[in-house]
Formats: sequence, C-alpha cells, structure tokens
Amino acid sequence: MMAEASIHPSASVDPSARIGSGVVIGAFTVIGADVEIGDGTRIGPHCSVHGPTKIGRDNHFHGHAAIGGEPQDKKFKGERTELVIGDRNTVREFVTLNRGTGDGGGVTRIGDDNWILAYSHVAHDCIVGSHCIFSNNATLAGHVEIGDYVILSGFAGIHQFCRIGAHAFVGMGALVNGDVPPFVMVAADEYGRPRGINSEGLKRRGFDAERIAAIKRAYRTLYVSGANLADARVQLAEMAQSSDDIRAFLEFIESGERPLLR
Repeated sequence: MMAEASIHPSASVDPSARIGSGVVIGAFTVIGADVEIGDGTRIGPHCSVHGPTKIGRDNHFHGHAAIGGEPQDKKFKGERTELVIGDRNTVREFVTLNRGTGDGGGVTRIGDDNWILAYSHVAHDCIVGSHCIFSNNATLAGHVEIGDYVILSGFAGIHQFCRIGAHAFVGMGALVNGDVPPFVMVAADEYGRPRGINSEGLKRRGFDAERIAAIKRAYRTLYVSGANLADARVQLAEMAQSSDDIRAFLEFIESGERPLLR
C-alpha cells in the first residue's frame, strides 16, 4: 500500500486540493485551489501549482516549476479553463505550463512519459502527446499541437497554431512557423527548414528498414522532387495505399490550417 502524502511544513496547500497517496511536496511550494495531484507524484521546492489543474500519477516536478498559471493571452478574462497532465512526466527547473483559454477550447493537455527540460514553456491551449523530449528553453506558443515521440532541441521555438507531427525532430535554435509533417527533421535557418527525416529516432523506436525507406520516399516526393504541393499529394496518395506511415504523413498534410513548412 502506498504511503500517505509527505508535505514539507513550509509548503502551502489549499484545503480544496486533492492530494493522492505517496505524493511528495517540497519546501516553500504552493498548491492552490482546484488542484488534483495523482498518486506517487513528486513536486520539488519552490514550485507553484494553480488550478484548475489535474496531474496524473508518478510525475516528477523539479524546483521552481510554475504549473497551471493563467494563460498569457489578453483575451483571457478569468473564465474557467484547465491544465491536464498525464502520468510519468519529468518536468525540470523553471518550466512554465499554462492553462487554456475559453476561445481556444479551454484546456492545455500534456500526455504521458514526456521529458520537459529546464526553462521550457508550454503556452495556453497546446496539446502535447506522449514520449516527447523538450530540451532546455524549448518554447511553444499558444494552440500548438505536438505528436508523440517528438524531440524539440534547445531553444527551438514553435509559432502559434502550428502542428508538429509524430516522430519529428526540430533542431537546436530552429524557429518553426509552419506545420512539420510526421518523421521530418527541421534545421535552424532564418526560419526552420526541412532537412530529411528523423531516421535515427525511428530506428530506436523499432521502425525497420522497409518502413524507413518508404518514409524517405514520401519526404523526397514532398520536399526534393520539385513537384508542387498538389502534384505531391497525388503521388503520396498512391504511395499511401501500401504504407500506413505514408497514410499518416498524407493525412497530416491534408488536415492543417497553417501553411506547410516547405
């Protein structure tokens, strides 16, 4: 049976907060009203957690993290919005995770098993998948969607309303102002630009040579062949008939509201 929560005497916990079994709350940390913290989660010293925020099981928040703060959006007028965090996430020092806005769907959502490293920022109404790594100072503007297994290198910045597809890799210092399809690598330039696929990451996740080769063909069709976007879509549709990965690639391209990073 899991132990009762361990709360440092200097911490401030609102009486309405729901604290699970085995939770650890460090020195001088503030837990506000309408906060739910799942079993086994650890919150380090000098953190703040404001509600409405729901945090799952076995997460680890290191010192000085600011969780569930109001969105940095002038349209926000104090309406009830929330931050929802899954299980087994690691959130390092000085990370900021903001709640959603009424106009943006009302929720910022973070999945499971992510590493969000020091000084990273996730703005209002973002949707972050699972198994992602955000290196130091990675920044998401509002309404960004991040797929599973995405890696954002240090100082990467993602423009509002952009989407980053699953298994993509954004290089150090890259500024992304368009949608990045699944599997694609982005390098820093004046703005980020595509630089092949994230083949090494795919190998680590069990993608075999045949799947990776198919994804490379899709990438070349979109970015190297010289075809315009309409013609590339036709070619990708033919390739998608025999590849689930290319079907996901094509569905991502066809479903976006932001321009595609080209």
